[in-house]
Amino acid sequence: MLQTRELFDSLASRADHLDNQTLATTADALSACELAVSACAIGMLAEKEADELRVAINRDLNCADIAAATRRVLTRGTDADPALLTAQLEACAIACEKSHELCAQHAPQHEHCRICSEATDSAASACREVMRSLRA
Repeated sequence: MLQTRELFDSLASRADHLDNQTLATTADALSACELAVSACAIGMLAEKEADELRVAINRDLNCADIAAATRRVLTRGTDADPALLTAQLEACAIACEKSHELCAQHAPQHEHCRICSEATDSAASACREVMRSLRA
């Protein structure tokens, strides 16, 4: 299987201030986040109290879509518009933090929420790291 870092290393040019390791780490965190929040939303739908988890389910689904879009924008490589990329990363960090907020509360009762909480926290941190690099 192709490793994310190898993929970034194979690209002819990259955006300034963004090293391939940071990009690869972030892309992997976003991919893991997308998978975890999607699975968590499905897990919450299967719970007896699914109706009470509606807000958390919606946050997870929003987070999955935003994480996927952010990963795609991030991996395009060349000629990245720093303002657009920063806005997308900020939106993703917020979506991850909103999902994390509720899933962290449900983590003691639901294993899928614990996994989701960890993945969203990692993805939000990775997005913030890339934003710091863009400002440098």
